[in-house]
Amino acid sequence: MTDESQPASQRIGVPQGAEADKAALRGLPSLVWRFGQERRLRLIAAYAHLENARILVDGCGIGTYVAQLRAFSPSVYGLDIDAERVEMGARRLPGLLQVADAERLPFADDTFDVILSHEVIEHVPDDRAAAVEMARVLRPGGRIVLFCPNRWYPFETHGFYWRGRYHFGNIPLINYLPRRWRDRLAPHVRTYTSGDLRRLFAGLPLRVVYHTQIMAGYDNIVARHPRLGKLLRTTTYAAEHTPLRVLGLSHFLVLEKRLTTEDRKSSVP
Repeated sequence: MTDESQPASQRIGVPQGAEADKAALRGLPSLVWRFGQERRLRLIAAYAHLENARILVDGCGIGTYVAQLRAFSPSVYGLDIDAERVEMGARRLPGLLQVADAERLPFADDTFDVILSHEVIEHVPDDRAAAVEMARVLRPGGRIVLFCPNRWYPFETHGFYWRGRYHFGNIPLINYLPRRWRDRLAPHVRTYTSGDLRRLFAGLPLRVVYHTQIMAGYDNIVARHPRLGKLLRTTTYAAEHTPLRVLGLSHFLVLEKRLTTEDRKSSVP
């Protein structure tokens, strides 16, 4: 699992050796907080009630979003399958992070007001089981906020395999190949069309509040070539309001758990 919000070329460092294998399977956690992450945090806050909410970051990496969300609520918790990353994050967030599996969340039904799944579900072995578990532990009226890779983004940001060897980086056009060919080159990570994502949550007690695609943060480009980076932000963020958003880096999906009949009756004065 990962806390990433940027393409590979816009995150810090290039993994080597065993860390490269881990990056292939689980992605890279965000190690610094920059414009791209801040922009996503504003989106989260716009579509989920965070003030004093009970919040779960499902796939927290080293806890970057856990730390930032604590500005809204003291009841923010994170979990990740990677014990090493959880241990690293727990040094600054003691008692808030734990090692756990997204397909078997260690929480009772109807526990959380908000669940953030940030560039994680594409790495989970059974993404449907992870979706079912998020719905289970979400309280009626609560919201899931999910970011995940968009199939129609022109680059595969998680690298690829060629002749058994993993190659890290942003690789153009792999995701435009037929699925069976694409999955042979990138078997370690999924990417989703809008239809794929809707089907993933089909049949669960959830309704779609909002669904779109968003562009990258371009933080490294801005740092190295400020004018070019700012131009990219201006033009591509404007494109988010046009059909060209289909080329965005990530899906941004907000789901709300439906109230049961009992919930509705108890809310009547």
